[in-house]
Amino acid sequence: MLSILFHKPRGNLLFSILFILILTQCGPRHLPPGDPDLGGLQVPNGFEVVVVADSVGKARHLAVKNNGDVYVKLRYPQPEGENIALRDTDGDGKADIIKYWGDYGAKGNYGTAMRIHKGYIYVSTAGEVYRHKLSRKLMPSETAELLLIDDYKNAEHGYEHIAKPITFDDQGHMYVPFGSPGDVCQIDNRRPGSPGQFPCPELEWHGGVWQFSDSKPNQLQKDGKRYATGIRSIVGMDWNHQERTLYALQHGRDNMHRTSPDHFSPRQSALLPSEELLRVDEGSDAGWPYVYYDQMKEQKLINPEYLNEADAIRDPSTFTQPIIGFPGHFAPNDLLFYDADQFPEYYRHGAFVAFHGSTIRAPYPQAGYFIGFIPWQDGKLSTTWDVFADGFAGVDTIINTSDADHRPMGLALGPDGSLYISESEKGKIWRVMFKGDKETFGADDLVAMEKHKLLPHIKTPDEVLDNLDPVRAKAGAGLYNTYCGACHLADGQGDGTRYPSLHNSARVSGDNDTLINILLQGLQGQIIVHGQAFDGVMPSFDYLENEQIAQILTYLRQSFGNEGPSINAGEVQRARRRLSRQAQRAQEEDI
Repeated sequence: MLSILFHKPRGNLLFSILFILILTQCGPRHLPPGDPDLGGLQVPNGFEVVVVADSVGKARHLAVKNNGDVYVKLRYPQPEGENIALRDTDGDGKADIIKYWGDYGAKGNYGTAMRIHKGYIYVSTAGEVYRHKLSRKLMPSETAELLLIDDYKNAEHGYEHIAKPITFDDQGHMYVPFGSPGDVCQIDNRRPGSPGQFPCPELEWHGGVWQFSDSKPNQLQKDGKRYATGIRSIVGMDWNHQERTLYALQHGRDNMHRTSPDHFSPRQSALLPSEELLRVDEGSDAGWPYVYYDQMKEQKLINPEYLNEADAIRDPSTFTQPIIGFPGHFAPNDLLFYDADQFPEYYRHGAFVAFHGSTIRAPYPQAGYFIGFIPWQDGKLSTTWDVFADGFAGVDTIINTSDADHRPMGLALGPDGSLYISESEKGKIWRVMFKGDKETFGADDLVAMEKHKLLPHIKTPDEVLDNLDPVRAKAGAGLYNTYCGACHLADGQGDGTRYPSLHNSARVSGDNDTLINILLQGLQGQIIVHGQAFDGVMPSFDYLENEQIAQILTYLRQSFGNEGPSINAGEVQRARRRLSRQAQRAQEEDI
């Protein structure tokens, strides 16, 4: 066809050149072949999947330019740059040019945003939002324009939820959430029994969404407008151009059994609170930290920390209610409205959700790790959802987060209507395409994916049958005999002289962090156990893996007359990080 164009009269040469430029800038005209194994994923009938790139680095969100170039935000900056640019030059769907770019001196590792808007690519670190000018070249302009600076208000309370996802409306506004500094605005953050602060002072500058200019440089939070409040933590959000409304996915509070064991069982803690899909209207209030949503009861309830303030807190039903209450700890990390026409009409204007996957569902299987879809029906989002893509984890029963091969993170729409997906473990990028018959696509093509809701990493767990503690305790027994039995003996009684008994031990059944620290740091100096003094030295076992330590401690808490909740690998990992920070601060003080 190009040769025909160039054989037209000379007067049409300009038209021909313009036509070619339009073709090259509007993205690929033909879909590349999918991988025979669908990139390791399961998707509905008629869809194909090609792996665009693999192992490029732990990826956060991504964006796709109108010529098909892909841009990815990295969680951990590389020496070459904090972002990646990918280009497919031969049309096979796989990136053959991979370049790193961008150096912001990133604070923290929760930079999230990678969005294209008005000819710029917007990027966030944990503390700033930048933009770079795009051109026909793969690499954006090296000049980074600083648009927003987080001045870390409430930092004295700690600052936990510092991801900076962004989205844009049609009126020149940029929306940025400022997550809560802690879990539920307690006087002592995450301490069992500590009451919640009422009114919560953190809400002045956090726990909500702020509206800014999408082009004004060097904005501070005070330069924006608080658009909505009562939302603990947002990583996934998108502007709905059909309704001209913001939608966001709330990460619910953490381990409720540990914080309020009198109110929540381990199973309730695994399922609650709900991860809420919210329509975020200006001035709305979703109720954090005073209330949480229970998807099983289909209502908002007052958090235990605020029961003494129940009379002063407004009726929970008057707070913004979710469109859908997903099960707890699915970790919804991106939201994308599908405003394209490659996919069947069923997907038109609906919303895709990337569920990154849980870390704190023990003693039940970790959950999430898939791409969900919510149809658009009768001019609004449905209250039901599908499993659109699964297989990221590589296993169905995920005991620990580290068992998952991949964790879906970001979503982006290609110029031809393809869906791009990033993941955060190795940095794999998928492109999902529809090659079937759009006219005949229907319910029968969704049946196979509907069955995925019965898999351990998606279904509501049975309280007894799906409890994994017996499995983990059995593994812990072997590790105990290897690393602990020589001193404390196989029956846990110790030798009565140098090594104390572990039976009915207050330390074993007590605070999780204290128990974990004993294995990570060791123990020395005199201790009193059942009225007897012991003055030996217990070495550190910090060389063991997080899950090995968690299994040993879970075994101890289910043996020798002890009673206590299981320990998971995530708790051990957090304890390691906390001890590392303490050691670093101590070293800095010595210097």
